[in-house]
Amino acid sequence: MDSSSYDYSENFSIVHGMIMYKEFAKYWDDVEAFQARPDDLVIATYPRSGTTWVSEIIDMIYKEGDVEKCKDAIFNRIPYLESRSEGPMNGVKQLKEMSSPRILKTHLSSEHLPISFWEKNCKMIYVCRNAKDVAVSYYYFFLMVSIHPNPGSFPEFVEKFMDGQVPYGSWYQHTRSWWEKRKNPHVLILFYEDLKEDIRKEVKKMMQFLGRKPSEELVDKIVHHTSFQEMKNNPASNYTAIPEKVINQKVSPFIRKGITGDWKNYFTVALNERFDMHYEQQMKGCTLKLRTEI
Repeated sequence: MDSSSYDYSENFSIVHGMIMYKEFAKYWDDVEAFQARPDDLVIATYPRSGTTWVSEIIDMIYKEGDVEKCKDAIFNRIPYLESRSEGPMNGVKQLKEMSSPRILKTHLSSEHLPISFWEKNCKMIYVCRNAKDVAVSYYYFFLMVSIHPNPGSFPEFVEKFMDGQVPYGSWYQHTRSWWEKRKNPHVLILFYEDLKEDIRKEVKKMMQFLGRKPSEELVDKIVHHTSFQEMKNNPASNYTAIPEKVINQKVSPFIRKGITGDWKNYFTVALNERFDMHYEQQMKGCTLKLRTEI
């Protein structure tokens, strides 16, 4: 398949210059007009960067380690702001009906986040993951989610990824937009690679950011409950509650590998060199440094 033959026309639209799911785009005014509350917590990521993992950690912190209170599907406990579907995932509606304090997730860049979150000085956690591992995970996400066009071969998909021709647009622009907010005291930037390397340290960092006092017992509970194997087997976090016709986990599990450095199994030497060159061009002048292995 020729990588230029992606057909986004049927199920996608353009919002602020980025490719977006048509159902989301249709109600974009509701997203932009969303009214934040001062005690809202925003979990923001580029897709496939550890969103569900960090969401589960945060919910456990809020619920003080009570696993019984985390039994509902993650997308009900932590609504996906811009999501709109005929099924249960209608982020704006879910959030309007929730009592405070609310936790929500979004894949929006900092400049596309509804302005009320900035006006209300809401706390925000941005999770950043190295672009190569994101590209691999996003490729498998394309394969498993029926609404996506056929991604073709992995090298073909990487070309689209580099050009920002995927939902939510350019990884580079997205990541830079949030990195520019790093000095804002209401924004905490986390790195997927740091979470993999020392999860206890990062859980404590989140707790301190949220004004919670970390206890070793609570950290132990959270680390166990949010381990890769626990989350992969947990129907509340592994998205098996979503019908197979929407997310076909026989193609690839939603919680797939959860590792750093998987890109080395997919990038050829030539593709890696091309990607590195493009990365340098796109991130020129940016002080953000990411690890591609640990």
